[in-house]
Amino acid sequence: MRSKLHSYLGFAKKSRNLVAGYNTCVLAMKKKRIKLLIVAEDISENTGSKIEKEAKKHQVPCRVYGKSEELSQMAGTGGRSIFGVTDQNFAQVILKEIDKDG
Repeated sequence: MRSKLHSYLGFAKKSRNLVAGYNTCVLAMKKKRIKLLIVAEDISENTGSKIEKEAKKHQVPCRVYGKSEELSQMAGTGGRSIFGVTDQNFAQVILKEIDKDG
């Protein structure tokens, strides 16, 4: 199932519906642009709790999934651990894949 998720994240990135990084995601959440937040499992505890609090505050669904290196490779970015999906359709299919996989 990771191959489907890999494809969806790649498509989201190519269509500019994926943002990466803590500050970028927080800013996009404040602007109500993010429909789904994906946080890597190996992120620091402090950063993870901060970003999950922000997601809750802005009512954005948040999933902890995969390793940061793996997610970065899927999204075609380097060294990122937090990803925000800005398209509702991508968010739904990615959420379905993550929930099915986990």
